[in-house]
Amino acid sequence: MDTKPFHSGLSDDALTITRVADSQWHALDDDLVVGRGHAQHRPDGRLFVSIDAWHDAAFDQLAEPMLAGLPAPLYTVVDEADVELTARWRRAGFTVRRREWEYAVPTDPRVTGLEAALPPAGVTIVPAGQADESLLRAVDRAIRDEVEATVGWQSMPAEVIPRPEGDTVVDPSQYAVAAGPDRYLGLIRVARVKRPRIGLVAVRAGEQRRGIARALLAHALGTLHRSGAAAAWTEVDESNRAAAALFEGIGARPMSSNLELVR
Repeated sequence: MDTKPFHSGLSDDALTITRVADSQWHALDDDLVVGRGHAQHRPDGRLFVSIDAWHDAAFDQLAEPMLAGLPAPLYTVVDEADVELTARWRRAGFTVRRREWEYAVPTDPRVTGLEAALPPAGVTIVPAGQADESLLRAVDRAIRDEVEATVGWQSMPAEVIPRPEGDTVVDPSQYAVAAGPDRYLGLIRVARVKRPRIGLVAVRAGEQRRGIARALLAHALGTLHRSGAAAAWTEVDESNRAAAALFEGIGARPMSSNLELVR
């Protein structure tokens, strides 16, 4: 851990930048912390950075040693509506890599039109918390391999949950699955930390266009509706037109957008 102060040459009254941990930096004005920087490896191996600073000077002077001391490529995610923060990252050499829309998804089946969305013959929906963990991990791995071999996992939501190395199923209790006679065919993950969030809905490539995704959504949203939640939230990459069509087809509305930037 390097705690030696770093003085940026950007101005005569430069702040003191201190690396307080392997992945954390502070901007100090005398003894007052006026900005913080953080770096974190996501489970997919990419290195994401963030800077929380009130003023441009603190942001710039934090960015200089952070970016100089970290290996490229570096990534960050910003709310597209925050034009000032986006401009700061662009000034630091970042460019837009992708855009992700956040949708509000109604749960009422009378609104979604999913009242009659039943799984196809031979397929049953196993509620969250009741899935066989080995079969769940098998379908998750198979779907991830299929996605990576086609459109690439970069088309999936940028927000990922911290997990042990190599473990792609964080909390099995969050997953409902579509079960065939001898294996699982699809899955949906719903987290309920602050507000219900659909983190993933996916079906094996050979089982798509059978109504399985709609049946999984009908089950998950119906469960949320009965528990009193009027809406859920999800993120969709703007290039993933199939996912956008699926959600917009049940009345989901885009509410905001995030930009993933890369340097």
